[in-house]
Amino acid sequence: MMSASSDSSMASSSPENAAQAGHPPEPKFNSIEQSGTKWQTPSIYENLTVLPTAGAFGQVCSALNSLTDREVAIKKLSRPFQSNMDAKRTCREVSLLTYMRHENVISLVDVFSPDLSEDNFRELYIVTQLAGTDLNRIVKTRSLELENSHVQFIAYQIFRGLKYIHSAGIIHRDLKPANIAITEDCSAKIIDFGLARLADSDSMTGYVSTRWYRAPEILANWTHYNHTSDVWSVGCIIAEMITRQPLFPGHDHIDQLKKNLQLIGIPDQEFIDKLALPAAQRFFEGLPRYERTKVSNIHGLEDADERVIDLLEKIFVIDTGSRINVGAALAHPYFSDYHDPDDEPVAEHPFEEKYLLDLDKIQPKNQCEYLRKKVREQVLAWRADNPYNAMKKPQDYNLEDKSRSS
Repeated sequence: MMSASSDSSMASSSPENAAQAGHPPEPKFNSIEQSGTKWQTPSIYENLTVLPTAGAFGQVCSALNSLTDREVAIKKLSRPFQSNMDAKRTCREVSLLTYMRHENVISLVDVFSPDLSEDNFRELYIVTQLAGTDLNRIVKTRSLELENSHVQFIAYQIFRGLKYIHSAGIIHRDLKPANIAITEDCSAKIIDFGLARLADSDSMTGYVSTRWYRAPEILANWTHYNHTSDVWSVGCIIAEMITRQPLFPGHDHIDQLKKNLQLIGIPDQEFIDKLALPAAQRFFEGLPRYERTKVSNIHGLEDADERVIDLLEKIFVIDTGSRINVGAALAHPYFSDYHDPDDEPVAEHPFEEKYLLDLDKIQPKNQCEYLRKKVREQVLAWRADNPYNAMKKPQDYNLEDKSRSS
């Protein structure tokens, strides 16, 4: 049972104390409890309803922003600063969301904490646009027919958003149907950057993303993968939209890799020699000599559009240097009805993980506290640049609300 009450005990939430603390005044906060979880949200957010999309890193509610008359999704991070890993993930997610500005990528609407004082800043809430559903639900709802035109339009938007993400130097690393939000007008937005990394990061590991959508270079623990690992994931998503079932439903990462290789074949010795780990080399050498299979032979793809089959053939390539990239995918004939180079924007500048620049100088036992303070700085900066009293209703904007949709 959900209950709400005004929480007047939080001194940092009052305008007077907020001003003294050096950050913008906040509206009053309400306390809401759901299934044992206490939520503390600004009073401008009404009608909070828990959504069935909670993951390991947080619970999500839908809400109405009474200042803008817009529905939003609010995520309460479950343990933002419990460990060094949690603090890094939190800092990265906030940084990425404040950076993103693209129609096909989720963008930040608000970020807040019920207590922004330096000593007590422990909770964090992230507010984004609310989408009607996600691609995973659509694929699983057999009563919803997905025609080729739908697959084209959704896949094009994913690649369009991915072009922007990659141009910023970011690899998403967790693309899957559940991370593609779909609005009522069939607009697609890439969401959930909790596992994203910079392309030149030294911290990339092999065990990322939902298994069924991982590229083989990740499954084989070839750690220096590149942007085309995301392209492989999009190929899996496209095939699933057409067949309405996962393309590579592996039981574990070994079975997953075998299923990949049964389609794309065992690589040649030159490729195997390039692998970073001897264990991965031995794995390939010990497998049956699978020959490459035509994508059109996959059950459910026999009668698919010849152009999408050609695109998938170019995606499902084990050598990342030979796999099609996002730019070439957008220019592929399958997307000829939508492709417009002048309407496929890239990032204005590369994304920088500034908060990590000095992290190696901080002792591990102090890193969590260091990152907590960095996140607080980001939240304060956002609150200063985006005060609640500047929020507007859609009709108050000229032409369109570019700050929210571009």
